Amino acid sequence: MSFTSNLKPQNVFKFFEELTKIPHCSAEEKQISDYLVNFAKTRSLEVVQDKNLNVIIKKQGTKGYENAPTVIIQGHMDMVCEKSKDSSHDFSKDALELRLDGDYLYATNTTLGGDDGIAVAYGLALLDSDSIDHPPIELLITTEEETGMFGADALDPSNLKGKILLNIDAEEEGIYLVSCAGGVNSTVEFKPTFEETSKETVEIEISGLNGGHSGMEIIKQRANAIKLMGRVLNSLNKELSFNLVSMNGGSKHNAIARECKSIITVNSDGFIKVQDLCRKLEEIFKAEFRVEDPGISINVSKYGESKRQMSCEDTEKLITFLMTVPNGVQTVSKDIENLVESSLNIGILETSKDEIKFTISIRSSIKSLKYEISERVESLAKITGGKFVTSGEYPEWQYEENSKIRELCIETHKKVFNEEPKIDAIHAGLECGLLKEKMQDTDMISFGPNLYDVHTPNEHLSVSSVERVWNFLQELLKNIK
Repeated sequence: MSFTSNLKPQNVFKFFEELTKIPHCSAEEKQISDYLVNFAKTRSLEVVQDKNLNVIIKKQGTKGYENAPTVIIQGHMDMVCEKSKDSSHDFSKDALELRLDGDYLYATNTTLGGDDGIAVAYGLALLDSDSIDHPPIELLITTEEETGMFGADALDPSNLKGKILLNIDAEEEGIYLVSCAGGVNSTVEFKPTFEETSKETVEIEISGLNGGHSGMEIIKQRANAIKLMGRVLNSLNKELSFNLVSMNGGSKHNAIARECKSIITVNSDGFIKVQDLCRKLEEIFKAEFRVEDPGISINVSKYGESKRQMSCEDTEKLITFLMTVPNGVQTVSKDIENLVESSLNIGILETSKDEIKFTISIRSSIKSLKYEISERVESLAKITGGKFVTSGEYPEWQYEENSKIRELCIETHKKVFNEEPKIDAIHAGLECGLLKEKMQDTDMISFGPNLYDVHTPNEHLSVSSVERVWNFLQELLKNIK
């Protein structure tokens, strides 16, 4: 007997469990892509597998729906593969070890892959059924969504005819997403002049911040350790003479920086002054961020010797850039209440042998604002002597005033649940942005069951929510004629 045989909807969980037995980390989707192709062939369904391993499976509409509009049901087949420190799990060959805790399905010490295995399971259960009324279906399952949406980016839209797309990659039941941010990553590189020194070396470390996802949690206005370091260095620069040696902070471009370290050189009496000033700044920062980041800490210690330091001119330029580069929420939507419209996040600051590099993630649901923010950073880089480069751009999915599928989802939700749904947008990337760019006349919406702690070993999926969304999906398809 399978682990999920007693869970409802049984067919959905049957396919979900099968997926957890197949390796499918991002960029390692060959086995699961072939599994999907074999699923289609054994059921005599039309299937397309492209060179990027994206899979499209097509099924005709049931009786009475032969001439109904074709619906694209879309998700991605890859998962984020994370495990706890003490786990010996090998994602390249081991099946996930499922466990049930009340209403929640987990994988023991690893990510579950509910993001976005549940979309695949829903799609396969629909295609496998001979008793569910539905219009013609095109199940589109893409690759490498988690690492850059590379599958969606490479997709040939000529293989699809549907003009309605249901993206099942949202993580809160009852919330229907109708817009997402586009983005672009940028780097600003400085090549400072280094000179020999024999001065005392001091390390300043900012830590204890909560950080978080630079899209989902940017609205919380948490402190960014890299920006705080700019304020520390600027304050020090008013009180004493020092030179930068190095700066390092943050770990991912799309995460709010939780820590930052700077090493500076000072004269013999400088260490005490740095300590005193940083102690005062720590209290100021704690007061400013008392709600979101009460644990802010600034630690000052003697570092030892450094044989080189940056020139005074380059130290000044870097402090100026840190103080003036924008960070955080830039604009708020006028269409959707409490939605961040545009933002940027200084995610990584790193010092190599001869270079200082800032990595910045820019997001916006309005394309023109994305470029405006990017141009502001570029202008500042020019003024301070930095080199500005962009990469990894992905398009936004802009809110549409007139959407038939949105209105149908609202009506169907009311009918199924006897309550008003929430129409919302997300300040992060969804494949809908890329797909909308390729299929501009396609009406899209995104929804899904409740998922928690995704991309972590504590990821879990609500079983009852899966069933409720399954019931909604069936009713929605029934109403598309």
